[in-house]
Amino acid sequence: MNQTNRNMLEGPLFPNITRFTIPIILTSVLQLLFNAADLVVVGQFCGSVSVAAVGATGSITGLLVNFFIGLSVGAGVAVAHGLGGRENQVVHRTVHTALPTAILSGAILTVAGLTYSETFLIMMGTPDTVLPLSTVYMRIIFCGVTFNMVYNFCASILRAAGDTKSPLVFLLFAGVLNVILNLVFVIQFQMNVAGVALATIISQAVSAVLVVIALMRRTDACKLYLNKLRFYKPQLAKILRIGLPAGIQSALFAISNVLIQSSVNSFGDVFMSGNAAASNLEGFVYVCLNAFHQSAVNFVGQNAGARNYRRVRQSIFCCMGTVTVLGIVLGGLVILFGESLLSIFAPGNESVIHIGMIPVRILSSTYFLCGLMDVGSGVLRGLGKSFRAMVISLVGSCVTRIIWIYTVFAADHTLEVLYACYPLSWVLTAATHFTVAFVVLHKLEKQKQADLTVDIDINVTVSGEVSE
Repeated sequence: MNQTNRNMLEGPLFPNITRFTIPIILTSVLQLLFNAADLVVVGQFCGSVSVAAVGATGSITGLLVNFFIGLSVGAGVAVAHGLGGRENQVVHRTVHTALPTAILSGAILTVAGLTYSETFLIMMGTPDTVLPLSTVYMRIIFCGVTFNMVYNFCASILRAAGDTKSPLVFLLFAGVLNVILNLVFVIQFQMNVAGVALATIISQAVSAVLVVIALMRRTDACKLYLNKLRFYKPQLAKILRIGLPAGIQSALFAISNVLIQSSVNSFGDVFMSGNAAASNLEGFVYVCLNAFHQSAVNFVGQNAGARNYRRVRQSIFCCMGTVTVLGIVLGGLVILFGESLLSIFAPGNESVIHIGMIPVRILSSTYFLCGLMDVGSGVLRGLGKSFRAMVISLVGSCVTRIIWIYTVFAADHTLEVLYACYPLSWVLTAATHFTVAFVVLHKLEKQKQADLTVDIDINVTVSGEVSE
């Protein structure tokens, strides 16, 4: 077993979880910055129509891509369980099943994107002025979506093995390349949104190649052999059993957020601008807290695979405590400097800043609850109960928010009331996640004790027979 695996199964938890999580946080923050850079380049050199064209594709591409990226969660959990249980053959087969699954997922998305991009955009009410550019951008993005799938699946395997630094380095390199190519394609070759899309898929291809090479260079059970790729039915079944609920959950969250955005739109342009600015700030807080979801998945997954349930409990409480403190600190800083930060997105527009501070105050003061909710979901997935995590998230977050919009918000049509549904849904979902998780954990502990009792009885019986 290599050092990264030992860090999950042995040693002090807080330092190990911190070292594991920080690269994930940096990876997510860099991704946000690079995405912002795309829009900056388009906005500076192509105009507002091109910005709108790129922005119009975000929700639909996110909905489709995130569904399949959910499968990478299944691959990561399956690898974590195998590593924790020291089942090298299982890990080997999972790794060599995951990559073909990623490629197949990418192929399905490519066909769907090329065929239905314009249809999807029309269904979303995309204005005719931006529809042609949006369609071009979306189709090019989907041509390279397989690279995105390969990166996410392989990065999930690396994280399951305790390596969070390599995905960070690969993303940093690919992100810098993306920015450079944006400038070359947009300024030098005047390719407009097509240039930005092409730069994106080239950088994704580079990151995919790098992460595959990283797996091929490993010396443990996660080592990848390209000539051994195939679908192993038991491993594929486990990836789908854990990954599909995660993908469905991502899709359902996207749908509920679309409804909330529609509610925000009902207030008019100023409110939409204020909400957009606030969302940019909240995004950075969210990715910092969501990183502990992945930490919970992998630390709980490996230790559950090793049947070390005491360390599973310790991992849960460590993630809960850390994400709570971090959420309170980051949320407080965003509130404290909120107006100054919002002015970056809306310089001199006091109305937008004032409106933006409403969601900032409500959400940032309670964002640690969102972090706890994500940790709870990660714990259940680490225990292999991904379907339960999906159902709880569906009812606790999505259904709760929809009911709130059509009842409480309908009766009191204010932005404050609308955003109150977020902390309410976070509390309900987090409480349910942890309640179910500890019930499952208790059952696993009882089963382990029962198995140990049986083993002792067998050994005593055998010893007695030998002495006779």
